Amino acid sequence: QVQLVQSGGGSVQSGGSLRLSCTFIGISLSSHWRGWFRQAPGKAREEVVHVGEGGTPRYAAAVKGRFSVSYDTTENRMYLQMNDLKPEDTAMYYCAAARPGRAILQGWGYNFEGQGSQVTVSS
Repeated sequence: QVQLVQSGGGSVQSGGSLRLSCTFIGISLSSHWRGWFRQAPGKAREEVVHVGEGGTPRYAAAVKGRFSVSYDTTENRMYLQMNDLKPEDTAMYYCAAARPGRAILQGWGYNFEGQGSQVTVSS
């Protein structure tokens, strides 16, 4: 059974940092496209970062330079380091994985998604 199990998240003041983790169970991280997306109440799903063919992360303009994706392949785990957080980053964050070749757009199209982690940033 495939699962993406998330941990991390929480509440932080503006300018603070948080790290999310996502453990891949039942599938190999290295053989799947992967990414993070977020959704705030009343707003559309928004891609945060996608790593597809070639392995170069594609960051959303809103987070570029502040967020970074990393991996521990021995643990089959993906991380999202979030620095200089802003109130507008407040959302539920999800990790996701896709079989290579899937059309991924604005966080939609993944085969598997994590359970979500709440990130709340206060001003």
